[in-house]
Amino acid sequence: MHGLGNDFIVFDAPAGGAPDAATIRRLADRHTGIGFDQALMLEPPRRPGTAAAYRIFNADGHEVEQCGNGARCIARFVCARTGRDSGEVLLDSAAGLVQARVHPSGLVSVGMGVPNFEPAALPFEASGEAYVYPLAVGSSEVEIGAVSIGNPHAVLRVPDVTDAPLDRLGPAIEHHPRFPQRSNVGFMEVVARDHIRLRVHERGTGETRACGTGACAAVAVGRRHGLLDPRVRVELPGGQLTVEWPGPGATIWLTGPAETAFEGEVTI
Repeated sequence: MHGLGNDFIVFDAPAGGAPDAATIRRLADRHTGIGFDQALMLEPPRRPGTAAAYRIFNADGHEVEQCGNGARCIARFVCARTGRDSGEVLLDSAAGLVQARVHPSGLVSVGMGVPNFEPAALPFEASGEAYVYPLAVGSSEVEIGAVSIGNPHAVLRVPDVTDAPLDRLGPAIEHHPRFPQRSNVGFMEVVARDHIRLRVHERGTGETRACGTGACAAVAVGRRHGLLDPRVRVELPGGQLTVEWPGPGATIWLTGPAETAFEGEVTI
């Protein structure tokens, strides 16, 4: 499945549990495996009222907490399994409960929780919470916003995403020692109060065509800095997402497409 080209394999947990990291890496290879940004493993419901639980593994085999585009794909997949083409779905993840709405149009909305700017929530090493943090990267210094959307994000504002130094700064910030569990890194261009352009270097994967939690993180940081309205169109290399966030204390909502590419079998 994919959401704007951010692609996944979605599968039920095998009897022996999750595949090991080496198997995930082998399957993720786009030349000799299936090819994907993340693997989404479904498990039986753990809490009353939920349709399923899920775990997420990046292409490098490491398990991560959350994925916005992946949550939308799972919601649509689970909804279809019940014979419905739309409706409400409640899911369980490592980042907590995820409320989803599958729309008849094919779009899926997911509530990604309340953005958390406390450094310990990411985690991020800082003496205290701030709107902007200076970060030494090599011989230079950049300014970032930092927020957790169930997973860690660093957001940099750039004048133009087309020539943003993603290849250089993305890996350097992902592995920066102040992010002990690494970080996703977003490069945000503010076009208007209701429109941003975004590229994201995802932790353990590299640049992807879209990143749902990255879109939420960018809007949350932009809103906090007074740059954006409550509803923002996020333009990514793979297409467009919509993020809605009224403000502090409120759940941030992500809306976009979720599509099935193919179904098949693989021996592991």
